[in-house]
Amino acid sequence: MKKRDPTGPLEEGFVRRVEVDRRSVIDRDEFPFSLPALRTFERLEFHPRCTIFIGENGSGKSTFLEALAILCGFSPEGGASVHRFRTFDSHTDLHESLRLVRGAERPTDDFFLRAESFYNVASYLDQAAKESGGTPRIGYVHSRSHGEGFLDLFKSMRANGLYLLDEPESALSPARQLAFLMRTNDLIQGGSQFIMATHSPILMAYPDAWIYEFTPDGIERVSYEDTEHYQITRSFLQAPGQYLHHLFNQV
Repeated sequence: MKKRDPTGPLEEGFVRRVEVDRRSVIDRDEFPFSLPALRTFERLEFHPRCTIFIGENGSGKSTFLEALAILCGFSPEGGASVHRFRTFDSHTDLHESLRLVRGAERPTDDFFLRAESFYNVASYLDQAAKESGGTPRIGYVHSRSHGEGFLDLFKSMRANGLYLLDEPESALSPARQLAFLMRTNDLIQGGSQFIMATHSPILMAYPDAWIYEFTPDGIERVSYEDTEHYQITRSFLQAPGQYLHHLFNQV
């Protein structure tokens, strides 16, 4: 059997798919399975390099990513899998009804980013570093801007890692989103796997990524050019004045 070069892209992801656990009792009328996108959910395959979740606010993509993170061994609030802390419980029990199918290999680094709880994760890492006399993984975040803290996190990621990211674009300018894509590609070429939820048409343009849209009819795989994010952004940038005139003068 040929051994994989650990510095090259994965042929099989660290996580291969997630599916409904047949041993669990599921009430499709109870949240979160009552969400239209999850009502008929059975299984979802992951790209070994990059998988992207998109959808309207409240569609369930972040709830789904959170459940996946818990199955991967992360704290619901984020951080690396070795970090164990809790400031509040806001996660659902969705993970209890799902089963994760892993690949043969294990990552040597990992991180789960939740944009809304990044402050809490940063506080935990800063305090842990002070108590141990060491240096926090992403520096002392509270001495810098939110965006700089995000960028330091991305710079700290290492090859052969598993990274779950919920709206990583939230603190990044368009130029910094492009820088993030460059870093993402470097890590993927080094054997990492990314799974992210995003609203950014810049981030979802990553080549060959599998894009899953959370829709009223379920979770559907779509091409980049067919996403509403791409179509609206393209239409707006082609003629912003005309677009806004039409938008503001609708009857």
